Amino acid sequence: MATIMEERFGLCTDRIKEIAQNAEVHETFGEYFQTAARLVERIVNAYELAGQGFFENAPTEELRRANTALYEELFTQNYERCYGNPEYACKQLGEERGRLLSFLYAELRCMIPYAFERRLSDLVIRMELFVEIYNLFSYAMAEDGQIPSDEALRDTMYWFVSDYSETTMQWRVETQVDTAHDFAVRIIMDSDLNNVRYLYKYGEFITPETEKLSQYLAGLSEERIQMIADTYTQGYRIGFEKAGKPLDKKETVDVIYVLGFERIVKAAIRNFAKMGLKPAIYRANDSIFHKKGVGKAGYYGADANKQYRYDHKDDIALFLDKKLAGRKLEVLKLAYERVKEKAGLYAGPAVIEVFGEEPFVPKKKAQACVLSPEQQKLSAQYKGASAEIVNQYIIGEERSFTVIAFPLPDIGEQFEEIFDETVKLNTLDYTTYERIQAVIVNALNTAEYVKIKGMNGNKTDLRVQLYQVKDPDKEAVFENCVADVNIPVGEVFTSPVLEGTNGKLFVRNAFLNELEYCNLEIDFQDGMITDYTCTNFACEEDNKKYIKENVLYHFETLPMGEFAIGTNTTAYMTAKKYGISKLFPILIAEKTGPHFAVGDTCYSWEEDVRLYNEDGKEIVAKDNAISLLRHTDPSKAYFACHTDITIPYDELGAITACYADGTECAIIENGRFVLDGTQELNKAFDENEKI
Repeated sequence: MATIMEERFGLCTDRIKEIAQNAEVHETFGEYFQTAARLVERIVNAYELAGQGFFENAPTEELRRANTALYEELFTQNYERCYGNPEYACKQLGEERGRLLSFLYAELRCMIPYAFERRLSDLVIRMELFVEIYNLFSYAMAEDGQIPSDEALRDTMYWFVSDYSETTMQWRVETQVDTAHDFAVRIIMDSDLNNVRYLYKYGEFITPETEKLSQYLAGLSEERIQMIADTYTQGYRIGFEKAGKPLDKKETVDVIYVLGFERIVKAAIRNFAKMGLKPAIYRANDSIFHKKGVGKAGYYGADANKQYRYDHKDDIALFLDKKLAGRKLEVLKLAYERVKEKAGLYAGPAVIEVFGEEPFVPKKKAQACVLSPEQQKLSAQYKGASAEIVNQYIIGEERSFTVIAFPLPDIGEQFEEIFDETVKLNTLDYTTYERIQAVIVNALNTAEYVKIKGMNGNKTDLRVQLYQVKDPDKEAVFENCVADVNIPVGEVFTSPVLEGTNGKLFVRNAFLNELEYCNLEIDFQDGMITDYTCTNFACEEDNKKYIKENVLYHFETLPMGEFAIGTNTTAYMTAKKYGISKLFPILIAEKTGPHFAVGDTCYSWEEDVRLYNEDGKEIVAKDNAISLLRHTDPSKAYFACHTDITIPYDELGAITACYADGTECAIIENGRFVLDGTQELNKAFDENEKI
């Protein structure tokens, strides 16, 4: 006997087949509805094939064709005539209707992974929305030959977003903390990872480069795979040990990776099992209910078109108001309340980041949705309030994380060589760095402030005010960071004192959260951003909007949450050797020069956890004037963002510690370490000059 959901699915499927054949709407919209209906038909076909075991058993060539059929309309050569492109949709359908119907088209595309996961309810609610919108046009045509109002369309979509917020949020939260959601885990643990066919079980876009990555790892010995996995998982374990957090009270680890890394992930899952942890692995999702701007949270495949994702990053602007923001916070709290016991057992994320893709500079489109000033405030408020709710159930002081990075084949012909070099970077001797970094930490410990100046065209001129220790023999301002939560080794960092932190930060080329920035400038006054610009676009207004949307996340200002000195000169010279400096992820790039984070401190939600460097000194500079507001108004203390911006050594004129008595101590001059006891770090530079 068919369930109610199956009956709804059958009714929608039949209706959509009719629409695909003959859309009885105003002629302007006939092609849109037929194109969208045919898209749904392809996804329904994938759902049925998944149920028949097609993606388990079909020949590789058939799997490739099926995958291409689902994603090819987004390929650059096809995107200009795709209704997922708001520019094309608005041209064909009108400005406001084009935005709304392009959003609907994008939401239909979000059904692809649900088809592979056999999540019938997530297919049905979107198919029903499509039929409902179609009916508005069909009825209007039948009555007077007209088209429905923009307001009627928006209202229908608004209530879809509002009504289904609860069920979609509940599912999303469950997948993050409940290991029973094991779709990806079963692919990893049960598939033949030596055959690329397993990649097509996910429903993500698969490229030749994705296959190449999988094939390369399949060719590595079990011993090498295990060594890589050990580095990754040991960093996770050490993170708990160093912070004095009991890992044995946790049961769930959140594993985040890119398709192709399954052999490493499989070995890591076995390592985590020895720690008493089971994996919760969930998919990155671009649905209106789960969208994270241009960022991704969860596992994912290749991008068929990064511009498509960028075009739809702010679709919530079509609907966001105070009522919806409040609704989203209510259902978020309810979702966590329902799984609070499992949330309490969540240990934190273990992330495999990647690099190698060509930096993406998006095209600004007037037709894409943009948050209004009021919506920007709502978005910022929601970001902070949602982080506060999450921390009530996943307590920051009780969890940890680790992040490691590897290159993708997209990096070029030297991929395998660069991969080997990256493995070496990830396994550098941490004791050497710990010893050298201790010299830097001690030199900075009693400084009043630090001066940072650029060179070779870099306009950086900053004064960073430091926390003043009461007992230099027992307290440390900087954390001596080796390879635990952030792999590879190589930095010392602190939370700057905001008052007195002034000046300009400049980077000629920065790659932040998958986006490229040219000649990025950020000005600070008393530790807060006062102005910013870049040269990505000809229009200064577009440059400022670009930074506000993707670095400030719509906040009017952000504090300098971190000042750090990267010491991994080996990583820096590796980047120089292969010409991949601009491709390095923040995780590695931040170790290749001084970096400055805008947003929360490194210790957000964990300020009261007592941490010590290896010399026994307690790290005391964990707060700033903003984070201290957590004692009176937590909603103003956190921003739920932290973006590191690095100055490369070859643009770094000087880093100088300045003391209250007027004396100074040079740490770096002209891109070289000059502090006694740190010159060993220059060996990587010297060896490169000999080549």
